[in-house]
Amino acid sequence: MNAVVLAILAMVTLCLFGVSVVASLIVATLVGGLWAGMAMPELLTAFHDGLGNGAKVALSYAVLGAFAVALSRSGITQSLSRRAIRTLKRDGGGQKRSFVLYSLLAVLLAFAVSSQNLIPVHIAFIPVLVPPLLALMNHLELDRRAVACVITFGITAPYMLLPVGFGSIFLNDILLSNVTEAGLSISRSQVPMAMLIPIGGMALGLIVAVTVSYRGRRQYADVALSHGDETPDEAAAKLQPWQIIVLALALVGTVGVQLWTGSMVMGGIFGFAVLSLSGVFHWNEQDDIFTEGMRMMALVGFIMIAANGFAGVMQASGEVEALVSQSTDLIGDNQALAAFIMLLVGLFITMGIGSSFSTIPIIASLYVPLAMNFGFSPMATVALVGTAGALGDAGSPASDSTLGPTSGLNADGQHNHIWDSVVPTFIHYNIPLLVFGWVAAMVL
Repeated sequence: MNAVVLAILAMVTLCLFGVSVVASLIVATLVGGLWAGMAMPELLTAFHDGLGNGAKVALSYAVLGAFAVALSRSGITQSLSRRAIRTLKRDGGGQKRSFVLYSLLAVLLAFAVSSQNLIPVHIAFIPVLVPPLLALMNHLELDRRAVACVITFGITAPYMLLPVGFGSIFLNDILLSNVTEAGLSISRSQVPMAMLIPIGGMALGLIVAVTVSYRGRRQYADVALSHGDETPDEAAAKLQPWQIIVLALALVGTVGVQLWTGSMVMGGIFGFAVLSLSGVFHWNEQDDIFTEGMRMMALVGFIMIAANGFAGVMQASGEVEALVSQSTDLIGDNQALAAFIMLLVGLFITMGIGSSFSTIPIIASLYVPLAMNFGFSPMATVALVGTAGALGDAGSPASDSTLGPTSGLNADGQHNHIWDSVVPTFIHYNIPLLVFGWVAAMVL
């Protein structure tokens, strides 16, 4: 068995049986590296080299977590959420609940899409926006798995279809650049069109998740998210008009500084500093708030670091190229089987690496010549490479597409990363991507 496949199976199995994602990634790294024949010193060197690539992202999420907790201490977001709950109670009725519920999902989807294409902050908005809304979700008895599917769709599908923001990076700088470098001739305008059918599969999965799979009510306990000197309601009652203006400036400034510097760390630090000076929480609480925020996002950071170590070992082992080579031996001259195998291999590779942005450069040089030999058109080839790279991103335990929603929805400890984020998104997005990606390869 190929080492990449064995490592992914080990990781997924351990995660499903309740082993922490970090521990599962480390074990899978050892299993895959040793199975590939790497000596332990070589394996550890590749693992340690890879770890450093995740440190920047981990620190970014930790600082944003601190900013999110500082914002929650002001009480403004909880106050808005409770006001919506009171309005819902006063009006009552199932129609009112449905209107508020779907409006909430639409707002979250809009924020998620905007975070990729309009204001490219990626998942930075989640720890700020989602935790204060948990009380409203609890009152609506909204299944958080539906919310996870909505957010994941919003932070994955747009960059694979719309060539602006992160979409410009993925479609033009990564996908188009790598397939043309591998010898494929295709225009920039054709790349988004090639991804239209696969994204249609994801859209279908989103509709099924929201209207069928997780339509029912699910109960959660109301849990306080922060433990400062005041309750959120007490803090909100003391807010002065000028402090509310400062809160708005902190939010806008955080995004602005991030876009200006290109650093989520600098954006989060700026927002935290502004809130510290606004007086919305006591000065002596700063250290506790920063620590609490970093603790909230620590798991996400460590998973991202471990995932980069895993990816470093898998690339150093040479087993990714071997996996593609071994797969071609099973295909023969069957074009339909070739398309399916390439997509399936892409799923395994991305599940471990956790990022379609990092997967495309690895597989493009291998897939483009293979697709051309099987007679696939340029658009079909792009659809294969793009979909193969994106497969697994939504349903990987180590992907920020699942870690992001979990960081917000699990702020009160009632949302399991594997069973409530990874499994639902894998079912509703990776399976449709596999099917619709294959269809795109056959009809384009």
